[in-house]
Amino acid sequence: MMEIQHHVGGGAYGEAARSGAVFNPATGEQTATVAFASAAEVDHAVEVAAAAQGAWQRMGLVKRAGVFFRMRQLLIEHTDEIAAAITAEHGKVLSDAAGEISRGIENVEFAAGLVNLLKGEHSTGVASGVDVHTLKQPIGVVACITPFNFPAMVPLWMSASALATGNAVLLKPSEKDPSTAMILARLWEEAGVPPGVFNVVHGDKEAVDALLDSPGIGAVSFVGSTPIARHIYSRAAANGKRVQALGGAKNHMIVMPDADLDSAADAAVNAAYGSAGERCMAISVLVAVGEATADAVVAKIRDRAQSLTIGAGTDPASQMGPLITREHRDKVASYLAGAPTQGAEVVLDGRAAEFDSEGFFLGVSLVDRVTPQMSVYTDEIFGPVLAVVRVDDYDQAVALINANSFANGTAIFTRDGATARRFSEDIEVGMVGINVPLPVPIGAYSFGGWKDSLFGDSHIYGPESIHFYTRSKVITTRWPEPSESQIDLGFPSNH
Repeated sequence: MMEIQHHVGGGAYGEAARSGAVFNPATGEQTATVAFASAAEVDHAVEVAAAAQGAWQRMGLVKRAGVFFRMRQLLIEHTDEIAAAITAEHGKVLSDAAGEISRGIENVEFAAGLVNLLKGEHSTGVASGVDVHTLKQPIGVVACITPFNFPAMVPLWMSASALATGNAVLLKPSEKDPSTAMILARLWEEAGVPPGVFNVVHGDKEAVDALLDSPGIGAVSFVGSTPIARHIYSRAAANGKRVQALGGAKNHMIVMPDADLDSAADAAVNAAYGSAGERCMAISVLVAVGEATADAVVAKIRDRAQSLTIGAGTDPASQMGPLITREHRDKVASYLAGAPTQGAEVVLDGRAAEFDSEGFFLGVSLVDRVTPQMSVYTDEIFGPVLAVVRVDDYDQAVALINANSFANGTAIFTRDGATARRFSEDIEVGMVGINVPLPVPIGAYSFGGWKDSLFGDSHIYGPESIHFYTRSKVITTRWPEPSESQIDLGFPSNH
């Protein structure tokens, strides 16, 4: 049985007085134990990170940028190793695991431009002999608390920008799939990050709260469910920390009557059932405009979904793997039990699927004639369940989405440019796709939603992350001639 420890100061750390079990979701078997950090161990990790951060901050920017070019190459070279670790502990298929690594690499590529990203501003001669310029300086030590569904991508989203701006990082990955974080720690140090600058502490709520309370942590980045995001934001902000906490989602995809219904059905299947629906950008609600559109697209989705191959992520034939835990699988299944009693029609019931393994598998499900009052609509299910809501027209579709408390991502499928343009302006959601079901921005833009999908002012990665992980300092400079010196108790003026 493998024992996964913390990684602090360049090596293994901790006594593992408490630990948790790590499972292979495809078999249901325990494969490892992972240490759970105590508050004292978290405090030690913070001290180590703080001691290492100063030298990292002072490293020349060109030399620091070289670390990110090397990290990019290492991630490419070790993609198979990282993907295997993801699949073994999360369950997603290997091709999907490799895809998330690729999206993480985008953020390392963005961060490699740190020489340009950290440029300040300069104004010469704002007054007689007076110049003004700005500096972007690191926060110090930042905490990155990441979810189980993207054990490589989300840590890279956070750590690339945090390290590029000169901070030290404490990564607290999900205790459900912790091994990927350990590989990333090894690769960051192989790329040239000094020991102590990138650290990993594992654990549960005790470790998280210790990070939120630690006076040595200056900023906290989080991705997870909305209830926990709200807790992270409230507690960390109350302790004077800068916080970005990305919460849950209920992403809608509108299908207009003029859409290419075959393309829309393909997109809905890909976006709803990829990674077993365990994506914060997954499409979980399809909004069909018009009865004829709904009937046609539901039939097309049903036919496609029935042909999906579900199995272990290591099997090249598998298109979808298991869910992360037995408990989560059972919770997702419970929505299918309750849907008919609330008036919905279960077109495909994933509970009916049969599997040879004792893993945490559930078949894909399609639930039609859903209304906004049903739990299959109101809750973030985070599984392979697609709900279909029928509306009469475009205005009803937009009103439905804008009334939802989640506002992470949305999409519209249409052939009409005017409708698409209007949608991009009318919709109150942070990320919008036009005939694109998963509108995850490329690394040069920032990722994040609105409403209950984001707590804090900054989105993750991209330009907003540079602002989040730095503090701006404004320096006003004057070199007066000795004869100009005088006593003046008035408020300084630039005139």
